[in-house]
Amino acid sequence: MSTSPPPRTDGPAWVADAVLWHLYPLGALDAEPTALPDGAPVVHRLPALTAWLDHLLALGANGLLLGPVFDSETHGYDTVDHLRVDPRLGDGADLDALLAAARGRGVAVLLDGVFNHVGRSHPAFRAVLDQGPTAPTASWFRLRWPDDVAADPAAWRPGVEPDYDDFEGHHHLVALDHTSPQVVDHVASVMTHWLDRGAAGWRLDAAYAVPTSFWAQVADRVRAAHPEAYLLGEVIHGDYAGVVRDGHLDAVTQYELWKAVWSSLVDGNLWELSHALGRHATFLDAFTPQTFVGNHDVTRLASRLDDDRHLAHALVVLLGVGGTPSVYYGDEHAFRGVKEDRAGGDDAVRPALPASPDDLSPAGLPVMALHQELVGVRRRHRWLHTARPEVLHVADRQLVVASTGTGAGERLLLVLSLEDAPTTLPAPGATAVLAGEADVTADAVVLPPHGWAVLAG
Repeated sequence: MSTSPPPRTDGPAWVADAVLWHLYPLGALDAEPTALPDGAPVVHRLPALTAWLDHLLALGANGLLLGPVFDSETHGYDTVDHLRVDPRLGDGADLDALLAAARGRGVAVLLDGVFNHVGRSHPAFRAVLDQGPTAPTASWFRLRWPDDVAADPAAWRPGVEPDYDDFEGHHHLVALDHTSPQVVDHVASVMTHWLDRGAAGWRLDAAYAVPTSFWAQVADRVRAAHPEAYLLGEVIHGDYAGVVRDGHLDAVTQYELWKAVWSSLVDGNLWELSHALGRHATFLDAFTPQTFVGNHDVTRLASRLDDDRHLAHALVVLLGVGGTPSVYYGDEHAFRGVKEDRAGGDDAVRPALPASPDDLSPAGLPVMALHQELVGVRRRHRWLHTARPEVLHVADRQLVVASTGTGAGERLLLVLSLEDAPTTLPAPGATAVLAGEADVTADAVVLPPHGWAVLAG
């Protein structure tokens, strides 16, 4: 007896046209590295982002993937209040105004939800430290009390702390207990609260560390009130399609493709990218992944690559195959920055922006124009959102990919060469050059050294 595959997860209709600009606000707005002292005045930095919405639109994007904006201890991923804007960035009125300004420009805003863990200063955990195992929020966390307290909670005395699960060994990040109904209630209410105020969806930080059964409960509650909300889980390795299906999410982050893009270009091994595109095609059978070549957690693409000519090749893949693509702020001007495994090691990839887009260095304008050219191709072929890549030709330093939609005539060819000399590649059905530089002949294309092109086909 044959069984049919599960239905494809399409997500809300508006995401089919989404190109996201991903911004880490604490860094971009040059906020203090740690929380303001109690009683310090709020610093209203968020209003400065309104000017950058026009930059986002000039790029060709129509969505803002906004990093953490909620009250936290340091970097934003150690939240202490999910319902309060971080005073280093502003207040609730500032965020409301940003959401309204974005909405007025047709820009959807996704917020970054840190729901796997909280900072030690979060009131729910402070209650545990202050009140012991009988604290009303003790069930929020995975706690291990000393034996005498575990046997008799009345034996607890002030100053006695439990051991607890944390996030990947970071003891200041206290893991939530996702089997707790209270935690389900809290997360669903937080997500709904900010959707009520104008957010269009959520990036779910460290979604891979959270049971899919938890996400399913939360997602179902959130969508009951906001069926058009986009729910994106951060997943690095594992069963992408399974997390989307079982967690009732719309998408997860496509780290496999990210890694293959930069490392295949650095190594001159486009076989790796070919393999990753085959995997990507199978994911597209189930859902549309969120694609990227840079984000707040990884070394900048311009620093990864050892040949600036190959930046375009990465963007051809990002914007020429199925996915919901994002551009990390500054990458459109070839910002550089290397992530390091140390305290403060993310700072270089989370830099401050100038006061306005007019203050960006003109040295980055050619890369901005390259992004605009390829985003423009995507805008003119909106079916690319779900287009399946099929590798037609691959060698160490050559790649030809057909990116195909479901309708008649929905086919583009992506051709890439890392060769030092002009190269002829097969291009069956190619008719015209839509982006890049190439000479099209009968079912073939000639690329210049280290060339690339997007072809109608």
